[in-house]
Amino acid sequence: MNGTTVHERPSASASWRIALPHTTAAVPVARALVRNALAELEHPADRDTAELLTAELVANAVEHTAGRGPIELVVELRPSGCQVEVHDPDPAPPGNLTRPTVEEPDLWQEGGRGLLLIRTLSSSCGHRPTGSGKAVWFRLPAVPRQWRRV
Repeated sequence: MNGTTVHERPSASASWRIALPHTTAAVPVARALVRNALAELEHPADRDTAELLTAELVANAVEHTAGRGPIELVVELRPSGCQVEVHDPDPAPPGNLTRPTVEEPDLWQEGGRGLLLIRTLSSSCGHRPTGSGKAVWFRLPAVPRQWRRV
């Protein structure tokens, strides 16, 4: 064989599930878990976007649900991309996650942009009921090597 052969690292599926405290301390822990999982497996999903959207999901679960026990973070890495879910004890759907908003967020308010970021930056997102509340999720595609940041 002539020339250099470059082998891509095989992308097998992997998943993590971790209980997080129902406090703001869960946000940096969740961000770190997602970033480290993607880096460790050299997964081709955008790490910055995955970390940002994970922080939004966890922060929403902490802020908008009652503190009846932990929330749960589920990270699934697949060859086609990644999916992140946050499970919380509140069965109510998360606002306008899957519906386009008519109003723009108030520029003077601290909140109101998280679900917009998730809808805009993910390839898909949604929520589903669980036996103990709901799961809110987003997916990010694998980014081709030539489009990745160095």
